[in-house]
Amino acid sequence: MVNSDYLKNLNKAQKEAVMCLDGPLLIVAGAGSGKTKVLTARIANIIKKKKAFPNQILAVTFTNKAAKEMQTRVSNMLGSAAVGLSWLGTFHSICAKLLRKHAPAANLNSNFTIIDTDDQIRLIKNICKAENIDIKQLAPRYILAIIDKWKNKGFYPNEVKINSKNIYEKNILPIYKIYQQKLIDLNSCDFGDLILHAVKILENHIDIRQIYSKNFKYILVDEYQDTNFIQSKWLNLLTEKNKNICCVGDDDQSIYSWRGAEIKNFLEFDQVYENTKVIRLEQNYRSTQNILSVASNLISNNQNRVGKTLKTTMEEGDLVSLHCFKNGKDEAVGISDEIEKHKKKYSLNNIAILVRAIFQTREFEERFLKIGMPYRILGGTKFYERAEIKDCIAYLRIIHQSKDDLAFERIVNNPKRAIGDSTIKSIHEYSNQNSFNLEDSSRKMLNENLIKPKAKIGLNSFLNMLIKWRSELNLQKISHIKLLQVVLDESGYSAALKNKKDLENENRLENIKELLSAMKEFDNLESFLEHVSLATSLDQDWDGEKVNMMTMHGSKGLEFDFVFLPGWEEGLFPHQKSIEEKGQNGLEEERRLAYVGITRAKKKAVISFSMNRFYQGDWIDSMASRFVDELPEKYIEKNSSFDEDKEDVEDFEFNQDFDIEDNERSPGWIRYQKRIK
Repeated sequence: MVNSDYLKNLNKAQKEAVMCLDGPLLIVAGAGSGKTKVLTARIANIIKKKKAFPNQILAVTFTNKAAKEMQTRVSNMLGSAAVGLSWLGTFHSICAKLLRKHAPAANLNSNFTIIDTDDQIRLIKNICKAENIDIKQLAPRYILAIIDKWKNKGFYPNEVKINSKNIYEKNILPIYKIYQQKLIDLNSCDFGDLILHAVKILENHIDIRQIYSKNFKYILVDEYQDTNFIQSKWLNLLTEKNKNICCVGDDDQSIYSWRGAEIKNFLEFDQVYENTKVIRLEQNYRSTQNILSVASNLISNNQNRVGKTLKTTMEEGDLVSLHCFKNGKDEAVGISDEIEKHKKKYSLNNIAILVRAIFQTREFEERFLKIGMPYRILGGTKFYERAEIKDCIAYLRIIHQSKDDLAFERIVNNPKRAIGDSTIKSIHEYSNQNSFNLEDSSRKMLNENLIKPKAKIGLNSFLNMLIKWRSELNLQKISHIKLLQVVLDESGYSAALKNKKDLENENRLENIKELLSAMKEFDNLESFLEHVSLATSLDQDWDGEKVNMMTMHGSKGLEFDFVFLPGWEEGLFPHQKSIEEKGQNGLEEERRLAYVGITRAKKKAVISFSMNRFYQGDWIDSMASRFVDELPEKYIEKNSSFDEDKEDVEDFEFNQDFDIEDNERSPGWIRYQKRIK
C-alpha cells in the first residue's frame, strides 16, 4: 500500500524535483536541503504513478550507510510496494551484482572474489619480487594508485597511454599487465575492476547493454559531484534507451578529486544530457542563518560553480566566532575550555572538531587526556580491517573459493603450523612454473614429496581441514555461521588467542564474537563475503558521550550542533600541496572543503588559527589563512585577542627558537596586525 503522504512537508522546489519525471534532471542540492527526502519521495512518486516497477528503478549511492537509509525511507513510504527495489545500492555493489550475472564476458567465474587493499599490496609485492623490481624505489601503494587512476579513466592495460610527465608510468604499465592477468587467474577483481568490467561489458556487448538500458526506466544518483569518469560513463551507457536520469549533488561540496572525482561531471551535466532541467534546493534545514551566510559568502569566491544561495527559516543564531591563538597548544586549551563552558547546553556527541590534516588531533588528544574529556577519532581502524577479522574472513574466502591465493597465503600458517617463509616461497615458485593456484600446488608438492618434513605435517593437516569444511558447507550440514565457529576451533585459532592472557587478545576474541553476530544478518556465505568486501568506514557505531574528532573530508554527510574548525593557517588550510599540484583548481577545492566544514554546524561554529605551530619537530610562524580574510565581517565575532592593546601582545607571535630583533615581526604577526586594524 503506497502512503500518499510522501508529498507532504515538501517545499516548492523539493516538490518540483519530485514531480518532474520526464527527461534528464540535475538537482543542485545545497547542504542540509533535504536531498535524501527528495530522492526517496521521487522513487515513491514513480511507483505511485506507475511510471515503472521497482525493479526498473536504478538508485545509486556512494556508501552502504546511505543506501540502507534510502531503503528504509522508501520502505516506510511505500510499505509492501517497496518490495522488488532490487537495484538500490552503491556503485560497487550494483556493478558487482551486474558482473556476477555476466562474469564470463570479463573472463571471470560468477563466484569471483573481491580483494581488498591489503591483498592488492601483497599481490603487487609478489609481482615485483618475481620481476626483480625494487619496491623501495617503486612503492606498491604508489603502483596501485597509478593502476587505480588508469581504471578510473576506463583503461585496461592494453589501452593505457603513458603520461610523459610521469617518469614512473612506463615502469608501472608492465606491472599492471601482469597484475590484471593475475586477478583473472585468481578469479578475482579489485574495487576498480567492478565498475571497469561492467563498463567494458556494456560497451562491447550491445545485447547486454540493450537489456539494462531498456529495463532501467529511471536512474537516480546521489552525490553526483563525487563521481569519477568511469562511473559517469557507466551511467551514460545505461541511459541509452531511456533518458530519465536524475542526478543530485552539490558542486560546492566536491572535495574528493584526490580520489578521482571529477567536478566537471556535475558542471557539464547539461552538455552531456540534452534538454536537462536544473532545479536548485536552496532551503537549508540544518543551520542558522548566520552560519549559512558565512559559508555562502566564502564559497562565492569560487568561479567554477553552478551557483546557489542558501537560506533558512530558522533564527539568525549566534555569530560565527573567529579565534586567534598564540600556538597550537593554546588553541587546544582554548577549544577544550569552550567545550567545558558549553557542555551542559550541547551534548558531547553533538560537538565536533574538524581538522584539515590528521596530525592536528595530537594537541587536542593530549589536552583531552589531561583534563579527562572523553573523545573519539572518527576514521580509525575499521572493524573489517582488524587483523583478527581479516584472518577469519580469509578462512571463509579460501573455503568459498579455492583459487583465492591471497587468502590462502594469509592463513596457511596462521596459527603457526611450522610452515615457514621458505616453504611458502617454494609453493609460490611451483605455482608460477606450473600455472596452478597455491592450494593445488601445495597438494601436488606433497604428493611429489617436495615439502620439508617439518612443514609437511602442518600443511597436510591444513589442506585436509579445507576439504572437510567445504564438504560440510556444500552438503549443508552446517550454516556459514557455524562454519566459522568450527574453523576457529579446529584450526586452533581460538586456542591461540585464549592461551595469551592479555587485554589485546581479549579484545580480539570479543571482535570475533561480534563478527559471528554480524554474519547472522546474511542468508549465506557468498552474500556475507560480498558485504565484507563492500563495507565502509561510516558503518561503525560509537557508544557513550564523546567529543568527535575527524578530518573535514571525513565529516561530509554528518552534522553537529557545535563545530570547531581549528588550524586555518596558510600552508595548512588551504593546504600548500593542493595549491602546488592543482593551482587554482586546488585552491577552489580547498575552499569547498571550508564550505563543507562550516555547513556541518547546526547552531554554533568556531573558526580558529594560531600564530605559531609545532610541526615536524620545529616551531613555524603561521599566517592566518586567506579564507579568514574572506569571512564576512557582518556575521563574525572575534575573540579578545583581536582587541588587546599592542603592548599586551608584544611577544604574541614570536618564535622562541630564534633571535628576533625588536623591529622584526614574523609573518604571523604581520597578518595579525592587518586583522586588528
